[in-house]
Amino acid sequence: MHTDEAVNAYIVGQLLAGGSFAYDSEDRHGPALAAMALPLVRMQGARIFSDLTESELRLTTVLAGTVTILLFGLSAETFGFVPCVIAALLFAAPSLPVYYDRYFIHESLFTAATLGLILTASRRGTLTQAALAGCCAALMLASKETAVVHFVALAAAALCFWLWNLRAKSLSCFWRWQAIVIGAAFFLVLTVVLYTWFGSNWKGFAALLHAIPNFARRAAGEGHQKPFWYYGELLAGGWSGGIVLALALIGFFRSVKGREPSPYGIVAFYVVFLAAIYSAIPYKTPWLALNLWLPIALLAGLALESLWRMPARSPVPRKFISTVYIFLGLMLAATIAHDTVQRVFAHPSEESNPYAYAHTSEDLLGLPAMIEELARQNAIAAPRIAVIAADPWPLPWYLRHFSQTGFWQPGQQPGKADFYITSSDVADEYQDQLKDFHADFFGVRPGVLILLWSPLPK
Repeated sequence: MHTDEAVNAYIVGQLLAGGSFAYDSEDRHGPALAAMALPLVRMQGARIFSDLTESELRLTTVLAGTVTILLFGLSAETFGFVPCVIAALLFAAPSLPVYYDRYFIHESLFTAATLGLILTASRRGTLTQAALAGCCAALMLASKETAVVHFVALAAAALCFWLWNLRAKSLSCFWRWQAIVIGAAFFLVLTVVLYTWFGSNWKGFAALLHAIPNFARRAAGEGHQKPFWYYGELLAGGWSGGIVLALALIGFFRSVKGREPSPYGIVAFYVVFLAAIYSAIPYKTPWLALNLWLPIALLAGLALESLWRMPARSPVPRKFISTVYIFLGLMLAATIAHDTVQRVFAHPSEESNPYAYAHTSEDLLGLPAMIEELARQNAIAAPRIAVIAADPWPLPWYLRHFSQTGFWQPGQQPGKADFYITSSDVADEYQDQLKDFHADFFGVRPGVLILLWSPLPK
């Protein structure tokens, strides 16, 4: 489990224990992921934090990714059947969405809500569509506060679409003022309901109002600074990335050159504004690329459909060109399969994998087993474990089955324990306390080690 997954798992564990979601605008995201996960883990039999498993939690994001794929089916009327089938396949098979749809983080749910908003907002503004659009926008904000960035990008895209494709004509044929009011009302109500955890904690909504300054500060990087071209390099990586991006570029020009009132115009402008904003912000993590993959998949689907139709107007025999396209399609499928196998299944946590960002080392999986074995050898029925580290995550997840586990910051005195776990930089501070203990090293993530201190044989 990645550190972020472990934190989200701990939040779900607190909710299982009867607690209320307490939104923290300093270093947490919204309540939507926990709200979706809680009933799912309960249906699978979890009652307390220690009952939770990786598969139970990750089922939430797997289902969110599945919803995204199914939403492309509902999008066929808006974006066309063939492009939507291709876009659905580009979410079902390539390495990027498959990798992060198995992460218990907010991105999969956020992406599904974004597609829902694009789909509902791009149709005629009936009251039902407006209500659904408001709910999708609220779900985006309840997933991640950075939804504000997407709202800005979508608004800018809609403005450009209006000026470029509709020649600044009236928008009354698309959205009536009644629909706008209904959408805004549903957005506000659902946002308040989720951030107050269904009315049980009104401090959460107040904290949301302070989130923008906190996230503006984090946008400077805080150790996650990446160059401007980071997302382009990430998306173009592997055997298939460059091909998909090239197709999306073809779809982009296909969308804007005709100046037709097609919903692809909004998607094309949206990906430009979103990519520009994401690239300009120094703070970057690879899972954010999933948000860019959504419009890229739609534009790539449009490009493939357009290329397939080209033989009808070409002097070259249609059968020959169709054969070439089928061959190229099979090559694309083969490159996607290769990247998915390598990055998702063969080497999911290795440093060479660009998606495994500060991912937990598989070495850490041996820590609980070693503690259990050493406790058995020393006849300790319920081992007391003291963890001393400035950043102990994801240890609370991996030590969840040991009921007598405590966590201390460096400099604090934990008292007597059967086992100590310390970060490598604070071990010297506790030499007297650890003089009768033996140290074993475990890798937490790249460049981060912890020490398990176990009793010396008597």
